[in-house]
Amino acid sequence: MRLRLRSLFRLIFLSALSPLGASAAQIYITSYPSEANAKVYVTKYASEANCIVYETQYSSESDPGVWFYTKYKSEARAVIYYTQYKSEADLIVYFTKYKNEARCRY
Repeated sequence: MRLRLRSLFRLIFLSALSPLGASAAQIYITSYPSEANAKVYVTKYASEANCIVYETQYSSESDPGVWFYTKYKSEARAVIYYTQYKSEADLIVYFTKYKNEARCRY
């Protein structure tokens, strides 16, 4: 589980820094936990989060912690499933309104 979480972090982090893939982390949301690379729990508190995420409408934004939701699974760099239970989560995120607050703690 921890290895899976680290793989997801590396995938998102490295893709954001890559010159060829200079774009936001493209995320696809699935309804099935078995399809997901990671189960994600959304918290109300930034201090609890592994990642502080900024949602963008533009796939060209390229900062760590910036997520762009894609409609197609084939375009996604990561497939996530939102869970209601913190104990099930591989990744705990907090959504921010400000792009400069976006970051991930490894």
